[in-house]
Amino acid sequence: MSQKPPKFVDILLVEDSPTDVIITREAFEEFRVLNKLHVVEDGVQAIAYLRRQGEYAAAPRPDLILLDLNLPRKNGREVLAEIKADSALKSIPVVVLTTSQSERDVLEAYDHHANCYIVKPVGFEKFLEALKTIRQFWFGVVTLPSEVENEQG
Repeated sequence: MSQKPPKFVDILLVEDSPTDVIITREAFEEFRVLNKLHVVEDGVQAIAYLRRQGEYAAAPRPDLILLDLNLPRKNGREVLAEIKADSALKSIPVVVLTTSQSERDVLEAYDHHANCYIVKPVGFEKFLEALKTIRQFWFGVVTLPSEVENEQG
C-alpha cells in the first residue's frame, strides 16, 4: 500500500505533563512531520482553543487532537464529550493518549466517540515508537476531514 505524500497539519496536544510535551515535540521534529504542534495544558484551555475564545481567537482549527485524560480544571473525558457533542468540532479526530489502562476509561472514551485510545508506553523509546505509529497512521494513511474540506473548498 502506498502512503500519501506528507502534508502540513495542525495538531492540538492537550497535555499537562511538561515532559510529555517535550518528548512529543522532539518526536515530531525527529520524524519530520510537517506540522504545527499547538499545546494547551488543561481542559478549559482546550475548549477555549477549539472555540477560538479569548487568547485563542486566531487559533487554527486542528486536523488532529491528542488528548490526555488526566487534566486539571476539566478532565479529558469532559473535553472529549464536549468536542463530540459540538457539531462544529465533532469531525476533528481525537486520539486519546493517556497513562490510564482502566477498562472504564477505554469504554467511556469510545462511548464519547474517541477515534482511538492509546495507552502511553513507559520509557522514552517506547513512547517515541507510539508517536511514530500515530504519525504513520494519521498522517500517512488516513484521510483527515480537513483534506476533504480543502478539496471541496
